[in-house]
Amino acid sequence: MTKHETTKTISIWDPNIVRTAAIGALKKLNPVTMLKNPVMFVVEVGSVLTSALCVRDAMADSPDLGFSFQITAWLWFTVLFANFAEAMAEARGKAQAETLRKSRSRPRRIACEQTSPSRSFRRRHFARATSSS
Repeated sequence: MTKHETTKTISIWDPNIVRTAAIGALKKLNPVTMLKNPVMFVVEVGSVLTSALCVRDAMADSPDLGFSFQITAWLWFTVLFANFAEAMAEARGKAQAETLRKSRSRPRRIACEQTSPSRSFRRRHFARATSSS
């Protein structure tokens, strides 16, 4: 890359990254996947349990339904937000790796071979070293 080339930065809110992250966040709701992160697994189990209690309270016309619903909503929000944030980081990392792969260039070969003293070389010069035995 020369001095005058600019690199295009990838926005965190790039639609492709957000779409990939949203799908990844939903895939991460699988309990087997959540077991890799024990804290979030416990929060997910709590979300499922409070959801069941919230449905029970709704059927019983309980006066505590509002509180039960709030706890359930906050727990699900926590699980989904954590999964989305993790998926966003993964998607952004994959996008950056892809950009680096595309920008990778190979050094050019010099067509002629000649003997030169080392003090004549400057930056970005390439040489092939051979043994003189």
